[in-house]
Amino acid sequence: MVATYDVALVLLVDPSGAVLLQHRDEHAPVSPNQWSLPGGHLEPGESPEQAARRELLEETGLTVGELHPLWSGPRPHEPGFPHTVTVHIFRGATFARQEDVVLGEGRAMVFVPRDELFNRKLAASTAAVLSTRLGDA
Repeated sequence: MVATYDVALVLLVDPSGAVLLQHRDEHAPVSPNQWSLPGGHLEPGESPEQAARRELLEETGLTVGELHPLWSGPRPHEPGFPHTVTVHIFRGATFARQEDVVLGEGRAMVFVPRDELFNRKLAASTAAVLSTRLGDA
């Protein structure tokens, strides 16, 4: 039986247009050693937006005002990944600076300038949304 679950991610952009990315560590069950948008699993009874806000706070110490649904759909297929995942991505703006970010999970959590985003090894969902939806953010 294939496991199914939902995750919520946040595309958080600062005034310069930089995007907050997490460098996942080698112990991450999904996309280890890759760069991803902050986020994670929905807990029972939690809406995707509630999960996005909770995960952002847990992983970065940041809160955000308005979150706007950006995209929702199946996680891109990856060989050897035996799960069916529905990804909910929200976009938000922040005036937070790098020194405001508290690393709650992973190796690093940094605002990456837009022109440097694709110079990193991106997780499948992050690469897909940045390739197709970055202009919407």
